[in-house]
Amino acid sequence: MDQLERRLNRRSFVKGIAATAAVAAMTPLLAACGGDDDDDSGSTSDSTATTGGSTGSSATATGGGSTVSATTASSGSGSGGERVKVVYWGSFSDALGEAEQEVVKRFNESQQDVEVEYQFQGNYEETAQKLTQALAADQAPDVSLLSDVWWFKFYVNQKLAPLNEFISASGLDTSDYVDSLYIEGVRNDTTFWLPFARSTPLFYFNRDAFAEAGLPDRGPETWDEFMEWAPELVTMDGSTVSRSAFAHPGAASYIAWLFQGAIWQFNGRYSDPDFTVRIAEPEGIAAGEFYKASVGDGWATTPVDINADFTNQLTCAMMASTGGLKGIQETATFEVGTSFLPEMEAFGCPTGGAGLAVLSTSPREKQEAAFKFIEFATSPETTTYWSQNTGYMPVRKSAFSSPEMTEFFTTNPNFKTAVDQLAKTQPQDAARVFIPGGDQIIGKGLERVTINQEDVASVFADVQAELEAEAKPVLESMESL
Repeated sequence: MDQLERRLNRRSFVKGIAATAAVAAMTPLLAACGGDDDDDSGSTSDSTATTGGSTGSSATATGGGSTVSATTASSGSGSGGERVKVVYWGSFSDALGEAEQEVVKRFNESQQDVEVEYQFQGNYEETAQKLTQALAADQAPDVSLLSDVWWFKFYVNQKLAPLNEFISASGLDTSDYVDSLYIEGVRNDTTFWLPFARSTPLFYFNRDAFAEAGLPDRGPETWDEFMEWAPELVTMDGSTVSRSAFAHPGAASYIAWLFQGAIWQFNGRYSDPDFTVRIAEPEGIAAGEFYKASVGDGWATTPVDINADFTNQLTCAMMASTGGLKGIQETATFEVGTSFLPEMEAFGCPTGGAGLAVLSTSPREKQEAAFKFIEFATSPETTTYWSQNTGYMPVRKSAFSSPEMTEFFTTNPNFKTAVDQLAKTQPQDAARVFIPGGDQIIGKGLERVTINQEDVASVFADVQAELEAEAKPVLESMESL
């Protein structure tokens, strides 16, 4: 702590920046997949979507202030007659949603045996909530996008189909998946969740603002270095900060995902793999004090939408998902830079995003058909298309080295940052991804620290107690698996 205090004492600029942030309610573990009131770059829009189980119709959903519609391909005859129709639930809107729908369209046009009906369900949390309700009503889809913090909930309740037999029958070479991304969906040597829209946080910075401040044309290598740069980046309008050096998101925008890297950077962790929670240990508190001081010292802000603040030049830098890279670059009126996350005591960066899973409630024939879609969606060719049109990382090793991606990375170096950083990343701690609501429990605690400027030790003690309480039913359920 002494070292941290010395760092903080070096800084001497405006105190007391605060902002509001929207948060989403979260709920505990499924009880036999019954009702549930219930993060990366899923849509944050409200949505109205067709319930899974229907076929041969169009699915219409409202998202991002516009209507998103995906109509199924016309039925045709495969080698055995009628195409097997499966329902897919997706979670992306706007440009990401268009790319997601294009993947479905390409699959339907690629063969005559399976027809996928695309249905947009809202963001990651909304998709998980609706899937919980659909399972209770026996109206679940056949295949669904599930985020890194939600797939495990359905696995524990035995609602995801094991994929090993399908993988073996198809001859799919799972060794071509990026190891660190593939292994996250494997439990007891059985695959339940295959990587699709996978990401890491990046350090985004405004190259023009850095140049105007006389700073190097790169991201900071350490947080100490960035704190030395910060006074040159902050601009004032009287006594008010008109442009901050950095911005933190709120709980609804996955501050807990970004802080996962930060707590590792301070040699702390949220928890052990066995769910022993450790966020309130000294290293975790030091990371929390750093976040608190960044706002209290006036160089960081807490806007509702950090992407909007960044592209509108209200902040010079942020940590955000690589999945939003294409949209950020297209929106910004300045040159965007990306770099690895800064180090503190160590380097820390988590993986994130979403994968695809087949529901165990679907008939065997539909499970097989749904797996064919997953195989296509995660293929080297499709992951190349998806990566180039979104910013998410390719999930197949062969795609990384393909001529298409090599040429793309040469002309789009920002997209290669996440790929280069991937070797240094690690899967997230159990407290965020395996404890139901863990992301939001941690995120709300971080809002108390950054926005309310509450005592870090007291807040993290509360967070730890809540995480421990929510972990108990998970551990009990796991005993039966």
